[in-house]
Amino acid sequence: MLSKVAAHMSNQRGLVLRRQVLAAGGTEQQVAGLVRSGDWVVVRRGVYTSRALWESLDEYQGRPRLRAWAASLNMDQPHVLSHESSALAHRMQILRPNPWLVHVTRFGVQGCRKRHGVCHHLAPFTPDQIVEIEGVPTFDMARTAVDIARSHGQRDGLRYGLVACDSAMRAGTTRAELEAAVAPMVNWPNVTVARQAVDLAIPDSDSAAESLGRLLLITLGHDDIKAQFGLTDGGRRVWVDLRVGRHLVEIDGKVKYRPVEAGGVSERDPYEALWDEKLRQDWLADFRLGMTRLVWDDLMPRRWRATQDRVARDIAATNARYGRDITDLAPYVIREPRRRTA
Repeated sequence: MLSKVAAHMSNQRGLVLRRQVLAAGGTEQQVAGLVRSGDWVVVRRGVYTSRALWESLDEYQGRPRLRAWAASLNMDQPHVLSHESSALAHRMQILRPNPWLVHVTRFGVQGCRKRHGVCHHLAPFTPDQIVEIEGVPTFDMARTAVDIARSHGQRDGLRYGLVACDSAMRAGTTRAELEAAVAPMVNWPNVTVARQAVDLAIPDSDSAAESLGRLLLITLGHDDIKAQFGLTDGGRRVWVDLRVGRHLVEIDGKVKYRPVEAGGVSERDPYEALWDEKLRQDWLADFRLGMTRLVWDDLMPRRWRATQDRVARDIAATNARYGRDITDLAPYVIREPRRRTA
């Protein structure tokens, strides 16, 4: 029995169905015992994984992705993973909805209905929009991004949609592919939000937070936003997340200062990383540039208006002190695209 179950788990992304265990010769009592002992985790009703795999996954992408695959594995009807579930399969950066639901697009389902944590959609699609990820039929990133924008409505669709479209472009999806995905959606609910997200999307935002920072500047009426603005004096090379005129906006995350062993990206002592950041900002200020530093919490809906007001004041102060023209910076601007590292 154990060898057959292990084979199922190996072929099914670490998952096994209760009915597969029983067909392999196991019993209900054995399944209950494995769950009770902690060796197995219930991913959703009738679907299990090993404790080791579950604990290796993060709560933001890894576990929701496994739940989506578990729901797909347990479904008998033909379907395609879509919306946030498709984005998780592609490992796109998206905003976390509340609550997390598994999304599938099915054949012959009228409208959208929710059952047992799964949202079943009916929407036309073409075969070329489907890719297989670890054996599971999944919408491609372009279709996924525009579906996410539409599904969150007029109020929140642009937040969710721009983050998803930026993420898709960052991973190699072209604007033409996004436009092709949204083009057939004539008169679909909230298609205008999806079109706006596609129009505003760029491949240069390095994270969901940077996408939201850019959206904040857009809502303030700025149309001259430069993402990934670089300066060099021949020695030091510095890239800044966003620039409007002579004002810079940096999006800070704890991950930048957290050691690698604690889940961050810093390979140095946090004190040294913070000191280098201070020297970096002093160097930028010498170019007669203003700066606003934002963190994730500043970009959340509850603080959005206050952050808008703060950024608007900061930009006005920079304009009053230095103006907006950056012609004098021409000898120092890095012209080539930023080379990103994983």
